[in-house]
Amino acid sequence: MTRSARPKAAVSRADDPVTSERRRHGPIEPSPHPIADEAGRPARPYRAVDTLQIMERRGSITAAMRQAGEDFRHCFAQAQLDPLRAVDLSRLHLGERGSRVDRNPPGLRIEAARRAVWQAIEALGGIASPAGSCLWHVLGWERSLKEWALEQGWSGRRVSQEAASGIFVAALGALETHFRQRRNC
Repeated sequence: MTRSARPKAAVSRADDPVTSERRRHGPIEPSPHPIADEAGRPARPYRAVDTLQIMERRGSITAAMRQAGEDFRHCFAQAQLDPLRAVDLSRLHLGERGSRVDRNPPGLRIEAARRAVWQAIEALGGIASPAGSCLWHVLGWERSLKEWALEQGWSGRRVSQEAASGIFVAALGALETHFRQRRNC
């Protein structure tokens, strides 16, 4: 192919709010619903399209499987199991007597979410199983399926991307059944 015949990369226009650098990190789309910006005006921000959305649109997974994945991701975030650590700002207000009334203090909510995450992982065969490891890394730590397949895989062994996709779909199916039988966090 000659230099002039090569396809050109998308050129960032001045009126395009999304930079070309951001577009290189994966698919994005405008939010379907307007939200309020910092001044309270309606805005339509862009959002990243995640693995679950892509797979549901392709027909690889059902809406119920996607919802089970979203529920697991929510529990994982609430359990604070992500590898990045920061100061827990909710603990800074423990000495204050204010209008903050919670059913469960932060510690109990976190522990309940951790229990729910661990029960889901155990229902899939444990953290060392392919399904448990895939959910932990792909949904919990929000790594790509490709990264998990090449770097983590099943017990440290690489797996092909096709096998990783199959493992992920099977894990979501089992997770859907688990969450249907028990209510999640």
